[in-house]
Amino acid sequence: MRSTKRWAKLTAVAAATTLALAACGGGSSQTPSSSGTTDSNTSTGGAPSGQLNLGVAYETTNYDPSTTSSALAMGANWHVVEGLYEFDMSNYELFPALAAGDPVKVSDTEYEVTLRDGAKFSDGTDVTTADVLESYARTTADTSIYKQFFSFVDSVEAKDDKTITIKTKYPFAAVAERFVDVKIVPAASTQEEMTAKPIGTGPYKYESITNTAIEAVPNEHYNGSKPATVEKIHWDVLKDDAARLAAALGGTIDVMETVPSATKDQLAAAGWTLDEVPGYNNPFLMFNTSKAPFDNKDVRKAFHYAIDRAKLVNDVMGGDATVATSFLPAANPMHKEAAEQFTYDTAKAKAAFEAAGLKEITLITTDHPWIANLAPQIRQDLEAAGLTVNVQSMASGDLYANFADVDNPTFDVALAPGDPSVFGSDPGIIINWWYGDNVWTQKRTQWANSAPEQFAKLSEIVTGAEQASGDEAKKLWGEAQDLIADEAPLFPLFHRTMITGINGDKVVGAHGIGTTGLNLVGASVK
Repeated sequence: MRSTKRWAKLTAVAAATTLALAACGGGSSQTPSSSGTTDSNTSTGGAPSGQLNLGVAYETTNYDPSTTSSALAMGANWHVVEGLYEFDMSNYELFPALAAGDPVKVSDTEYEVTLRDGAKFSDGTDVTTADVLESYARTTADTSIYKQFFSFVDSVEAKDDKTITIKTKYPFAAVAERFVDVKIVPAASTQEEMTAKPIGTGPYKYESITNTAIEAVPNEHYNGSKPATVEKIHWDVLKDDAARLAAALGGTIDVMETVPSATKDQLAAAGWTLDEVPGYNNPFLMFNTSKAPFDNKDVRKAFHYAIDRAKLVNDVMGGDATVATSFLPAANPMHKEAAEQFTYDTAKAKAAFEAAGLKEITLITTDHPWIANLAPQIRQDLEAAGLTVNVQSMASGDLYANFADVDNPTFDVALAPGDPSVFGSDPGIIINWWYGDNVWTQKRTQWANSAPEQFAKLSEIVTGAEQASGDEAKKLWGEAQDLIADEAPLFPLFHRTMITGINGDKVVGAHGIGTTGLNLVGASVK
């Protein structure tokens, strides 16, 4: 089998990035990627040629860069819209994108960022600081789930048409890293335009977007460091694993997202390369803490004791995952094994359920194939601990719209996938995504309302950790992970190894990433 694993490398690069953040708050990557792949960051290549065909595992109808969290939209937008800074998603190295260079540190709480000379949107209009300010305002609006990423910001203002000034409430090292998540679109863009087909400054521009396919072509106005390398990128939306595999073996796609473990041998036999990267993607149990007895943390934790997570990893995931020992995966340099470890213990779980008088639950799940595959064993394990379990599977949008994102949720427990590392790998991003002052804690888990003192304590720890560096930062991030494991309103069962299939006979410079989505900026076809 031709397979590449990058466990140690990703962890080492993330550790180096963390140290760099503590030291200076930003970095430039104008050198070849350490992933060992062809990186157009240094490319002076010729005209784009050929078509790159991608088979993706997720779907969406929202491409608005200021609100979407869809794996498909995020992955596609990486090719089309830019932030002031971007990540090489294969290793989270930071590089200036729409910015001309690193932030200039005026003081411990003030930075200036200058826009790239001659930058234009794909419609030919010039980029100005007005576009940056409007994009920032949309990204941090009350309606945007991105808002919690920018709680450290005091103000963002235009110094002139080419320079913005960022002032922070307190010293914050990762300013550039966080502003990756502000994607710049024209200030005049309407909500409908951004949702359906956003305009950006990236190397490609959208040609068409439908429910089943996306096509992007080179942006002739792009003047950045990662120019387009193919004449067209085509995304086929193939949510079903079997459909993606058939497309790969049939030659209609060149890169396959989220290769199931059971199909690796088939792809390898067909000559494909499998790039395996430790990831943040996980299946989590989410509890409705506004409903007894799920407001009792001992009951919530009993679910994790009841489930044989090692068996899930070995039997269902084919070993391509790691049992969660903390909220952060082992790939993150701030990972700490939580004080409470959910070692498989049916008797302990059964005693907790009996003490709470819990006899029957409804487990709602998303219909992602790999999530559906987990449900039978989870049901069996919970029933062995004394519960009657009713499983209801549904589309992700239906699960949140009808059960979680409502004023008075009535669900018991949800099993769903998540992966905020599309926004970056720093612990503040990962923890604040699910545990910040947002829809997750206010509506979905209801934990901010059911345990306000613990919610406030976690928020205080996270804010302190974001201002700290070195050993002090690691200590505080460890405290945050201990608290999350002890409360567990939302907690992962395991963290997946992300497996990307690449037809190396056709594609050059492609690589897998440790998160959902595909990033083929810089890849070309033979």
